[in-house]
Amino acid sequence: MAFDEQVSEALRRAFECNFRERGELGASLSVWQKGEEVFELSAGYVDKTQTKGWDEKTIVPFYSATKALSAATVLLCLERAGLTPESRVCQVWPKFPQASASFAELLSHQCGLAALDARVSVWEHEEVIAAIENQEQNWKTGHGYHPRTYGFLLEETVRQLEGKRLGEIFRAEIAQPLDLDLWIGLPESEFGRVATLYPGKMDKEELKSGFYQAFHEDGNLVRRAFGSPRGLQSVQEMNTPRAWQAGFPAMGGMGTARGLAGFYQAVLGELECFSEDLREWMQSPQVNGWDQVLLTPTQFSCGFQMDPLDTNGEKLRKHYGKGKKALGHPGAGGSHAYGDPETGLSFGYTMNQMELSVLPSAKTLDLVNALEGV
Repeated sequence: MAFDEQVSEALRRAFECNFRERGELGASLSVWQKGEEVFELSAGYVDKTQTKGWDEKTIVPFYSATKALSAATVLLCLERAGLTPESRVCQVWPKFPQASASFAELLSHQCGLAALDARVSVWEHEEVIAAIENQEQNWKTGHGYHPRTYGFLLEETVRQLEGKRLGEIFRAEIAQPLDLDLWIGLPESEFGRVATLYPGKMDKEELKSGFYQAFHEDGNLVRRAFGSPRGLQSVQEMNTPRAWQAGFPAMGGMGTARGLAGFYQAVLGELECFSEDLREWMQSPQVNGWDQVLLTPTQFSCGFQMDPLDTNGEKLRKHYGKGKKALGHPGAGGSHAYGDPETGLSFGYTMNQMELSVLPSAKTLDLVNALEGV
């Protein structure tokens, strides 16, 4: 697929619509192909005082879009240790509660450790790990999104393998060599570039969905998964240096749209960073079907979301473009990023006026459709 002026104009119209009709405050869009950025737009403001403009270097937290960056770091560490996704987790983490579980299962949300019975704080890593080690599976078969525990599963894997923090390795071995403005644990030197996040408002129609009904029901697996470990539940808390520096691998990533889109060029092999084997691990589906936490069909590779397929092998939705091997990860509230091996295109979108959504919503999907010519 050639990126041309017609696609550029469609992206520009969709981007401007987000500000004109959907209340966007500040945002950036970046598209790459063949190892280079081919399109970029930035507009708006870093906060509601509207005294400082948003530009392509503005940094913002992007929540679960972090999970793909963290999974790539884990895969890099596994490869260096001579392991593969089929290796058992207990080979690295002896106290992991499931002796037969593989890293492929852990990375694709199949281990049933999405919700913890113990009331532990997101700020206390060792307490969370102890709770995971003593947790009974939330389910025996199938898969379900691990919104918060996922980061601790990946962080502990890296600490066991390398004796270092995951964010440290991500920055030194992926982001810095690729010259990407991405961090899982932001240094103080970058604080001046951070935009303020603002929470979204619940639409009455959204309250009717099965997911949000479950989310607001005490004791429900959905609510428990999104609430454990405890802490950092509010957007206001994410606007603090403590949260920026913490480096939580499930939801603590920060950076630019350009950085996210550039990362996916490395996932596609257009920028040199990952081996062919490692990229194959990223791009190979591991599980497809009903998600017991998101309450919708999902498909995962080792750490990346892919559009789910029906029984005929056709895509049920197009959050990641047209290609069946396209992969990426959204962030709560509206950030989104992906890459498509079929077209070589990668996409990144960051913003600071959040919506109440865990999957991509209209403001990002209109951009995806414009890019893909839908």
